[in-house]
Amino acid sequence: MAQIEHFPAQADHSRTSVDTVVARMRAFRSDWPASDGLAVFNRVYLAVTEEIGLRIDCGLFPDARTAATLDVLFAERYLAAVDATSAGRRPPDCWRPLFQYRRHPGVRPLQFALAGINAHIGHDLALAVVDTCHALGCLPADLEGDFDRVGDTLVALEERIREELMPGPDLLEIADPLTHLLGSWSLERARDTAWSAARLLWGLRQLPEYAEEFRERMDAGVGLVGRMLLTPLPGGRHDR
Repeated sequence: MAQIEHFPAQADHSRTSVDTVVARMRAFRSDWPASDGLAVFNRVYLAVTEEIGLRIDCGLFPDARTAATLDVLFAERYLAAVDATSAGRRPPDCWRPLFQYRRHPGVRPLQFALAGINAHIGHDLALAVVDTCHALGCLPADLEGDFDRVGDTLVALEERIREELMPGPDLLEIADPLTHLLGSWSLERARDTAWSAARLLWGLRQLPEYAEEFRERMDAGVGLVGRMLLTPLPGGRHDR
């Protein structure tokens, strides 16, 4: 089996690099219609990346270089999945449900957003931590503070996402299937799992076959959760 893919070490992922990934995500807004499921997630993730960039600029991350490196390598995982699909290649399993269902009329915007967050946190975040350790020559423990600060930003923005994309109260009766889906996934649990997975992958770096097998199983498992989050629901889309 191939070793876990990681990006080559670089001298620095400066603010320019953060701006580069932000610019790519902004460009997608003109490429995809607003109702496209991937466009829904892209708007969410663009807001997250812009917010983290602002917090780096404001000095809320003690080590701006480390935070920017983690932020950029994390974003590049998502961008690589988009590039793979655009080129006709197979993206990671965690992203496949969103690409497959992105135009399904029975999937609501909040489902698209959560499915994208699930793929990115559940699979890409652990790999981004490993990528960052390789790039900076550090250990996962050295990134824990920045990991937690990025996670806190994600949790805060998830609340805003739910408020912006949540259907009206008339659609959220206790029997509504969306109500059950919303309660079946937790960003905080996904973040904790990603940290554990990153530490395990780093511990397996001298055993690439085992590391790759673990990554493949993690990828498949996250993809299965994404497929469940994108279950088409009665009533179709309720764009706001």
